[in-house]
Amino acid sequence: MIPNKSDWQQLATYLNEFGQISTEFLTGVAQRPVQSAVQTMPHQSLPDTGFDLDGALSKLRETVIPNLSASAGPRYWGFVTGGATPVATLGDWLVSTFDQNLSKGSDSIATDVERQTLQWLNELFYLPDTFKGTLTTGATAANFLATITARQFVGLQQGIDVAKDGVFGLDLKVFSATPHASMIKSLGMAGLGQRQYQSIATLPNSEAMDVAALEAALECSQAKGKIVIASAATVTATDFDDLQAIRKVCDKHQAWLHVDAAFGIFERLLNGTNGKTKGIEQADSITLDAHKWLNVPYECGMFLTRHRQQLFDSCDVPAPYLVSSGDEPDFMSLGIENSRRFRALPIWLSLQAYGREGIAHWVAKNIEMAKQLASHLEQSVNYELMHPCQLNVVLFRPNCEGLTDAQADQKTQACLDNINNGGRLLLSPGKWQGHKIIRAALSNWQTDEQDIEIAKAALAAV
Repeated sequence: MIPNKSDWQQLATYLNEFGQISTEFLTGVAQRPVQSAVQTMPHQSLPDTGFDLDGALSKLRETVIPNLSASAGPRYWGFVTGGATPVATLGDWLVSTFDQNLSKGSDSIATDVERQTLQWLNELFYLPDTFKGTLTTGATAANFLATITARQFVGLQQGIDVAKDGVFGLDLKVFSATPHASMIKSLGMAGLGQRQYQSIATLPNSEAMDVAALEAALECSQAKGKIVIASAATVTATDFDDLQAIRKVCDKHQAWLHVDAAFGIFERLLNGTNGKTKGIEQADSITLDAHKWLNVPYECGMFLTRHRQQLFDSCDVPAPYLVSSGDEPDFMSLGIENSRRFRALPIWLSLQAYGREGIAHWVAKNIEMAKQLASHLEQSVNYELMHPCQLNVVLFRPNCEGLTDAQADQKTQACLDNINNGGRLLLSPGKWQGHKIIRAALSNWQTDEQDIEIAKAALAAV
């Protein structure tokens, strides 16, 4: 099939196929097995001439669509995964239609839409407008930007422009209690080393940082530069660090404070600035994730910082054809990609359509559904609730009374496999206090009591 300009005259045909496929998939997602039984592609050589549209769609319908997961549905409780709302889905469809490149802002209003979106996100989460930043492909990219921005900051403390001259001679130490895996990955990618952070003790029966232990570690450290990574909702127990107390310790030791708040910041929509995230507005940088609890499609994270100049210095590369297009820095100088999608549009449309009230509604509903599931497990003779449900994550395992730790871990893994293979819901593995556990994270805007009842039945069957 040789493409031709006249192909656009068949746009109605393309849209009809698109509408049919999308409608079939989205209206049937709640009935689809959450985990697909087939996860490998049949061998097929690259076609030389192609199959034309009908042939390509036939292959799509035969081999791909039947074997996709129901990650967009209400019982995909692995990781922390939101399913895109109808408005956000429409926005993402339009992103591909408009095909705008937001690397620079000299040819379209799209760049200013992203700037407005970032401003609205500050307002959504009650953050001061001193926070500036960019939209990223996800929390991993946001954590990477946090690492290189902090690295630039502590480098300047030592008279080193790391972005221009490299890390040679740089003296710094990273401190964290329960860093997310993406944060450790980012330390490696930034050249600081995945193993080079100092682990800080946690509070008893918690993943939250022991602030006294942090202060002692900073006091003893001889490093010239210090970076502290805190959490606003750890990924397993959803514990929140005491950000106000940590900020005071960081100020005392001139340390950079980064807060990974990928989904925990949404607690702020319910409890405001005096809830569990109190003090986050004093952070030097923050990671957020829109394709988690904001329920927009992948890929969409956010990086915010009060030190945009250090972010700019870390990402900007001057070239004659890349000169700045205005007073505000271009997004290509605030992030990883030079070419980037109009990924702000699904967020912008969502904020327009649902507002703070609509988003807070599904956040509150997810928390209530998680507590209902936790209560059921706590009363069950077949399961053990391993930790009180504090937000939207439930930690449990099958009843392991009388088993050794090894036997309990084996039974837990077998139980998880059976649950996921059953197709009614999908859960993630985890570790709590040295024990294997099963982890359910409820982040989808559609999840309701009916889904909890389906989950109860699936657990009872196992």
